[in-house]
Amino acid sequence: MEVNVYSQYFRASATFGGVQRRGALVLLVCDSGAGMISYKAAVSFFPHRDSEDFAVSYDAYFEKVLYSAPGRRSRKREAALLTSLRGDIDALASHNGATVEWDNPLSEARMG
Repeated sequence: MEVNVYSQYFRASATFGGVQRRGALVLLVCDSGAGMISYKAAVSFFPHRDSEDFAVSYDAYFEKVLYSAPGRRSRKREAALLTSLRGDIDALASHNGATVEWDNPLSEARMG
């Protein structure tokens, strides 16, 4: 079962497929099943053409596995992963020629 532990929209700057992207959906995702647990950092850059445009496009989606091992969800592990999430997302964004503007959230954080 896959769960979004954390998700939030931010302003961003990137160009993919010739399209300017001005928004980013940042995620910490947990996947568990058959006694295994994994967490990944993910970011999807989308056009955000106006204040109502949150149509996420998955042609500019990047992810990185942060943790994978036998076990189950842990609040302590999730808190530690959330602490380092910005650095992980910045590395993904930078590697793909993009930036996330952390000081400009487009929504409140959602915890799940």
